[in-house]
Amino acid sequence: MASEGYPPFKLNRPRYDQGTYLGRLRHFMDVIDPRTLFTTEAKLQASVTLLEDYSNGNLKSSTTDKQLWEAQKIKQVIQTPGEKIFMPFRMSGNVPFGAPIVTGLLLPNPSMFHTIFWQWLNQSHNAGINFCNRNATKETPTSRFLIGYCGAVTSALSIAVGLNLLIKNAHKFRPATKLLIKKFIPFPAVATASTCNVLLMRNFELSEGIEVFDQNEKMVGTSKIAARKALKETALTRICLPAPVFIIPPIIMSVLEKTKFLQTYPRIHLPVNAVVCTTVFGLALPMAIALFPQLSQVEVVDLEPEFRDLTQDSVLYYNKGL
Repeated sequence: MASEGYPPFKLNRPRYDQGTYLGRLRHFMDVIDPRTLFTTEAKLQASVTLLEDYSNGNLKSSTTDKQLWEAQKIKQVIQTPGEKIFMPFRMSGNVPFGAPIVTGLLLPNPSMFHTIFWQWLNQSHNAGINFCNRNATKETPTSRFLIGYCGAVTSALSIAVGLNLLIKNAHKFRPATKLLIKKFIPFPAVATASTCNVLLMRNFELSEGIEVFDQNEKMVGTSKIAARKALKETALTRICLPAPVFIIPPIIMSVLEKTKFLQTYPRIHLPVNAVVCTTVFGLALPMAIALFPQLSQVEVVDLEPEFRDLTQDSVLYYNKGL
């Protein structure tokens, strides 16, 4: 049965047009919807069963497109093939679990201990998200995960600590200037480390390739070129995401700190900072990940030469991951 406001259901396909930025934005607003964190096990199993009934042609006549789209949304944000994603590492858990970390990274005048702790926590959270939301068509050895994790955390700490020491020992800056610069240190540290995080956590895809398939979802082969394209797009997203998250809140807080309200009630600074960080993060996340479609396409002529003998199609598809 058709549902008002819902297009005809397509299994494993996005509800919104992925050829436009607005369509991708609406799609990823669904992906990061934190309400799915409260989905019960019974609701999840009912959604999986409904999609299996659709696939097997056993749907009840009263089933609507709305029910099918909602079931697919629940299944895709909670499960990857063969496993359930731990709640903090789901894309829908990115803002609820990530916002406190962003707030910690942007605490005013942080000590070296706080810098190290929040950078470690942030990259650990990022590593879990990158691993759980990768293209999972190839099994990743635990050793690769550990090497990638250690590399990502090391890069984050090295950049953040190095910049802090550089500013601390820069005698040409006035104290107020140093304090202002230190507020923006998290951005280059997180942007660089988050990019390294993606490349290190998913480097197995580069050596093994990822599956590419035709418009009928038939797997055509495994491509290293598609893997490079997928990681490049994801890495660019990780560069763009921290920009508004780590630049806008310090600017806003610098203005608010001069107001009579915060000067009169300094204890309100942390809650206000948390609200500002959470709001900016919640808006920036879908806007950044919507830069590229999750289900991307690639010209066959741009893939390995053997693909020209494997298909008559001119375009193939792959799951970029998140």
